Amino acid sequence: MMGIDRPKIEGSVGVDGGRRRIGFAEFGSATGRAVIWLHGTPGARRQVPTEARQFAADNHIRLIGLDRPGVGSSTAHRYQRVIDFPADLGPVLEALGIDEFSVVGLSGGGPYALATAYAFPTRVVDVGILGGVAPTVGPDAITGGAMTYGSLAAPLVRVAGAPLGQAISSFLSIARPVADPAIRLYGRFSPSADRELLARPEFRAMFLDDLLHGGRRRMEAPFTDILVFARDWGFRVGDVTAPVRWWHGDHDHIIPFDHGRHMVSLLPDAKLLALPGESHLSTLGSSVDILTELLSVWDTQRPPA
Repeated sequence: MMGIDRPKIEGSVGVDGGRRRIGFAEFGSATGRAVIWLHGTPGARRQVPTEARQFAADNHIRLIGLDRPGVGSSTAHRYQRVIDFPADLGPVLEALGIDEFSVVGLSGGGPYALATAYAFPTRVVDVGILGGVAPTVGPDAITGGAMTYGSLAAPLVRVAGAPLGQAISSFLSIARPVADPAIRLYGRFSPSADRELLARPEFRAMFLDDLLHGGRRRMEAPFTDILVFARDWGFRVGDVTAPVRWWHGDHDHIIPFDHGRHMVSLLPDAKLLALPGESHLSTLGSSVDILTELLSVWDTQRPPA
């Protein structure tokens, strides 16, 4: 398996009065425009494609991946609602010296990206969502997709999520020899677009690196995500005022394309960018397009002096 460049800076920041920590990994330019990159479910701070890392370095972008609570270097913690996340992000932004920024949410990171834009309306310049999860309850809800099963599993996850996460973490600590074959096997049974992406060595290397560095310490975040996505998010989607660009594969088998269309219809300033023939994981191949578009919107929102 090919190697992958390490983050330029990696560490954690105290939140909740120092009682917990949030892990981060920084790529690109230390002095560039900041983009907060929120991983999917499952995932961790290094779930950033190599193409995006290189683009950030070449285009003066400060690209920062975060661990959500319960994965990687972040302390385990259960949010009651999606809107609770920005309270943890605030101290991270302060510690890293970030004022205004773009935020990207991949799949399960989508709700947290929208919550961030809602909580920091004057600081979030724009938002990029890639195959994001939609609400399952309340006036913004839509049915179908993976969260149909997530909502059904929520009562079990509420009781067994933490032990399951600890068991998976223990397995990952010794799983390096079988991890790459497991990713190949997953790709074999995935839709063709995902299979083609996972056949690319650099993407397999990124997923493996993120899995082993983010998951081997703790892997409770995916179960926390299931619980919080099954509840009211704590804000209305239509109250997010920042410009949103929403990318979605029209063959997505995890989060249906109709969910993306539904969410864009609720947002006051949003554009749906359909990805023909793409499924769920395969849309990560559009990471450079995402950063390019967000920079363009940034220039419109905050014209250079």
